[in-house]
Amino acid sequence: MADERAERIAEFIGPLRVKPGSKVNLRRDFDPRYRAGMRKRDGIELLRTGVSLLAEYQERLAAQNTYGVLLCLQALDAGGKDGTIRHVMSGVNPQGVRVSSFKVPSTEELDHDYLWRYACRLPGRGEIGIFNRSHYEEVLVVRVHPENLVRQKLPDEAGGPGLWDRRYREINNWERYLTDNGFKVVKIFLNLSKEEQRIRFMKRIDLPERNWKFSAADVRERRRWDDYQHAFSEMLSATSTKWAPWYVVPADRKWFARICAAAVLAHTLMDIDPQYPEVGKQARKDLLAAKRELEHEAPAGAPADPYASRYPTADRAADGNDTPAADGRASGTGRPTKKNRG
Repeated sequence: MADERAERIAEFIGPLRVKPGSKVNLRRDFDPRYRAGMRKRDGIELLRTGVSLLAEYQERLAAQNTYGVLLCLQALDAGGKDGTIRHVMSGVNPQGVRVSSFKVPSTEELDHDYLWRYACRLPGRGEIGIFNRSHYEEVLVVRVHPENLVRQKLPDEAGGPGLWDRRYREINNWERYLTDNGFKVVKIFLNLSKEEQRIRFMKRIDLPERNWKFSAADVRERRRWDDYQHAFSEMLSATSTKWAPWYVVPADRKWFARICAAAVLAHTLMDIDPQYPEVGKQARKDLLAAKRELEHEAPAGAPADPYASRYPTADRAADGNDTPAADGRASGTGRPTKKNRG
């Protein structure tokens, strides 16, 4: 990635990345209030920059139609998943983004293997898919509440000792399979402190317009805080891989969590470095013929080609001359040229 922006983003998110093979202890290794010395007023502009960057690369991802991106978001209740999606994806084309939220599995879903319902909602090529909760629920909620295994109707030999290690291995292999087929997997855990969760729960209770976001079950799950911290630590240790890394994003400050999430997703897209497709000679001739026809339809007094001064190389490109313009734009496209890394 020659782009200087990419280098800055990689440096920024470096401390958040879980090194593959490392042993994670959430309480010891990651501070939910970390903010990299940044102030909120500076962060607002950084988020705008990140959203703009995502929009640029999402358009290229869709145009190339070769790679897909899967972003997995995990957090405890009130961790900020919905707000992160809403703010980070605010500037992208909604046609190229698919958000899937996973609740309690249905009867049909329970009649299949535990990864089936997630596989059904994977993004297509050229798309960004976001899992609001994900297949990692199968080693988090199901681990904290092993009674859920009964509903999965596993055979006796599949539910015995070594179940969680086996699921970690299966998930890693599945994500490697997706990556090998052109679907990048990036995973974010929004790391919320227990006190900040309490404050957010109180806000949901005290503000009538937020009552709908609160459930008594949230408090029951909070009683299992230590169990969840252990399950998250084990999950991060076992499933942060070179091909599908985990990033632990400090979530006590919502504005900083959103900046981090935007940076992680932007870094993934910039690493892919998708390119606009090149147009062949025959297609260029067809473009030129269509252009001449449209020029002849210009009303009296109107410029035949209102973009001629902005893209002076368009005619040469249509004639098959691929010499780039002096400003570094691809002939006839008006898009920055860059060597294809894909």
